[in-house]
Amino acid sequence: MGRITTRSPVVKITVGGDRVRRPDTLAVEEPLEIRVAGAPLAVTMRTPGHDVELAAGFLVSEGVLSRGDQFASAIHCGGPGTGGADGNTYNVLDITLAPGVQPPSADLARNFYTTSSCGMCGKGSIEAIETISAYDVADDAVSVSAATLAALPDALRAQQAAFDKTGGLHAAGLFDAATGELLVLREDVGRHNAVDKIVGWAVLHDRLPLRGTVLLVSGRASFELAQKAVMAGVPVLAAVSAPSSLAVELATASGLTLVGFLRGPSMNAYARADRIRE
Repeated sequence: MGRITTRSPVVKITVGGDRVRRPDTLAVEEPLEIRVAGAPLAVTMRTPGHDVELAAGFLVSEGVLSRGDQFASAIHCGGPGTGGADGNTYNVLDITLAPGVQPPSADLARNFYTTSSCGMCGKGSIEAIETISAYDVADDAVSVSAATLAALPDALRAQQAAFDKTGGLHAAGLFDAATGELLVLREDVGRHNAVDKIVGWAVLHDRLPLRGTVLLVSGRASFELAQKAVMAGVPVLAAVSAPSSLAVELATASGLTLVGFLRGPSMNAYARADRIRE
């Protein structure tokens, strides 16, 4: 349970050199089926670990949860495949919502395979993507210095222990905008899973909305990541790579500060640059 890495034999080939057989460390990728009150909701490919956070963050993104007290409990239950003596593969997680919380509608159910590279795959219609957030990030009075933002990628990279071993995991980090302090970091084969785990951490610690914070992702800023930030009340989303056009449109419409190409001392602000001070 919670196995992040595994070992596999590899043949190291160098042009003009010898072939060397040696073990290599790989990032684990396994399916997780998320259920709510026993009813299947979604299957996603993820790196095992922090599964409860992943499921809770996923439910925030879907508009099912917006407060910590709406989440009651979670339990790993048995599922198909190889597992322990009790038949538990730890790849099925059943969520119990607090009394009075409406369960996900049937329209949200994604009862089929979702890849780790696409958090929005499987949506039945474009209307299902347009989830209304419980929080207005536009009215967050957060202010962050350009120097603080510039220091965040190095702070994130320094804590990526699993990436150091595998080179195959995305990372997301939540920082205090005022101090630059790293609040929580999560790694996963899916960039959207890493963000869901952070949002789920906020759910379990009753910290929604995430006002006054910066969410940094190690890759690009896609629409799905911008949406997850807005749904969790994060006012600033930064990425070391490029944003997509739809992410910029969503950030502009919602009042989310969106920063891309955050590398060294420079960055591009695509929306709400007024929050970034010199």
